[in-house]
Amino acid sequence: MSLIELPIVSTEESQPARARKPEWLRVKLPIGEDYKRVRQLVDEYKLHTICQSGNCPNMGECWGAGTATFMILGNVCTRSCSFCAVKTGRPTEYDTDEPARVAEAIRLMRVKHAVITSVNRDELKDKGAEIWYQTVFLVKQQSPETTIETLIPDVKSNWQALERMISAGQEVVSHNMETVGRLYRLVRPQAKYERSLEQIKRTKEYGKRTKTGIMLGLGESKEEVLRAMDDLVAHGCDVLTLGQYLQPTKMHLEVAEFIHPDTFAMYKEEGMARGFAFVESGPLVRSSYHAERHL
Repeated sequence: MSLIELPIVSTEESQPARARKPEWLRVKLPIGEDYKRVRQLVDEYKLHTICQSGNCPNMGECWGAGTATFMILGNVCTRSCSFCAVKTGRPTEYDTDEPARVAEAIRLMRVKHAVITSVNRDELKDKGAEIWYQTVFLVKQQSPETTIETLIPDVKSNWQALERMISAGQEVVSHNMETVGRLYRLVRPQAKYERSLEQIKRTKEYGKRTKTGIMLGLGESKEEVLRAMDDLVAHGCDVLTLGQYLQPTKMHLEVAEFIHPDTFAMYKEEGMARGFAFVESGPLVRSSYHAERHL
């Protein structure tokens, strides 16, 4: 295994410009046969993964274990969130053969629990709901023993599209809040805090296990994080993930604070006490990290 350091730049005035990164933000990158096999399948079937597009620090670990988070509907997003490494722009027409390719790759990988996400496709009338439905349906058809988590985008209150997205048989439906309410205009300028809460509520009412993720280190206070937890529980959220925000490039939001692992542990205790069924909380946690546990 080789030790790599994540490309994080501290922005706190009290720290030197090139301050040494905290030890807890170093990860071991396993490169083995399973990693090579997953990469070969992703390339062969011309698939997109959020692991690559999102610069995920856990890609080596997950791919080394034979798992990946597939990203459908292309790799260009119509949103311009200030934290996200996925490309922003005007997407090309989506590929109607993509659901079949994703399903075949998951079958070949013999995945026990698959995670599927997508970019936002705000220009589409159905927000990409039909491609979502077909992807999950075909995965279930080809790999009936595989459980599925879908990490879906904001449907901008198109509740008919939401129902289509989540009605193909997936076990977990995730929609990330990303941050606390006060920071939405800065972090997610094209999203609304209350609208995302409503989407989670409607997903729960449909009968799905619900999940969301929040990044820490963007300037939020403890009180704001706890308030967001209360809001999520009130809207029927079952699973919460909390992780450290890492600046993907100099063009994105700077890190306001590196959150200590002890603080993440405290938030896990607070979340469980508030009624979440599961809380995954740690500096390198991402929404799909250890997703198989969240069933």
